[in-house]
Amino acid sequence: MLRSYLKLHRKGIAAAVLFGVIAAVIFALYQLPVSAVAYVAALWAFFGMIILGLDYGKFCLKHRELSRWLNILNAGLEGARGDGRKREREGGEGTGLDAGRTQNAWGSVSESGGQQSVQVFDPDVILEHLPAPSGLLEEDYQELLNLLCRERRELREEMEQRYREMIDYYTVWAHQIKTPIAAMRLMLQEEQTGTNIRALREELRRIEQYVEMVLCYLRLDSNSTDYVIREYDLDEIVKQAVRRHATTFIQKKLRLEYEPLDARVVTDEKWLLFVIEQVLSNALKYTDEGGIAITLEAPKTLCIRDTGIGIAPEDLPRVFEKGYTGDNGRSDKKASGIGMYLCSRICANLGHGISVDSTPGQGTEVRIDLKNAELEIE
Repeated sequence: MLRSYLKLHRKGIAAAVLFGVIAAVIFALYQLPVSAVAYVAALWAFFGMIILGLDYGKFCLKHRELSRWLNILNAGLEGARGDGRKREREGGEGTGLDAGRTQNAWGSVSESGGQQSVQVFDPDVILEHLPAPSGLLEEDYQELLNLLCRERRELREEMEQRYREMIDYYTVWAHQIKTPIAAMRLMLQEEQTGTNIRALREELRRIEQYVEMVLCYLRLDSNSTDYVIREYDLDEIVKQAVRRHATTFIQKKLRLEYEPLDARVVTDEKWLLFVIEQVLSNALKYTDEGGIAITLEAPKTLCIRDTGIGIAPEDLPRVFEKGYTGDNGRSDKKASGIGMYLCSRICANLGHGISVDSTPGQGTEVRIDLKNAELEIE
């Protein structure tokens, strides 16, 4: 720090030394007594060191304050990046649409009991706490920072507006596309003959499922997410999911092992139904023979097991990552890597746990823990 200070004030220090040398030469030319010269030099050095020390102290204080705020910014940015990566791995709060949304990753550090914690807030707050400028150059730098922050704020507001408009558009589109889908289903119901009728109905069901995935994707981070938390009969939810996949069970000639679960759970029926449907869809997609078993383990863990191709051990830790498809998805060519990510996000929002266990060539088991929900019944 001392080296930086000396480098910053090198011109002033050099000028002071030069004036001292000039004064010494003048004293020598006039042949003044050495004691008088030494006295003046001592006073010069004494007051010069005091002034220099005070100025250096102010420099150190300002440097420490600026360094503290710099550490705050770095901690806020690293914390935001770390949380983002963790959410991506664990099915956290970020979504694939976050690319269109600017995140506020600036933070402050507060100390409590010797511990430091990072809190997120706007960079304008940091500007208010920066040391006051002590010179024209510092005022120019601070004005430049103000301009950059204003530009950043305007850009963020513009990006947030674009994001809201995009969400509104895709939400409207998803609802509009349901109309021709419903019309197609009615027409197919009227057609009782034809070799392709059953296949067309199944493909139409898949389209409906993909539309529901889009709506789910859009609603996850929406302020208007319509959770209705009540106590529901788990059997009724599971039966709805099974009925929607009945055609696939028949076409693939797969066995369904299911007995009444006789359990009631606190959850949101629509969102839990989406999770179970997605798990069943994956199980049916990768199971060609054998069957699927749906059971309930004490106290309230819903288990869905299949006898499909299974998941490779290296893919298991990443099954809930957004966009990750693994070896099975790469072989299927149609997998998006979104289904299980959405399931993880929904379960986290509902307070449910979800895990996957699998053995290649033997099958996969998905466990949905329904006992840990800390939800208030509406």
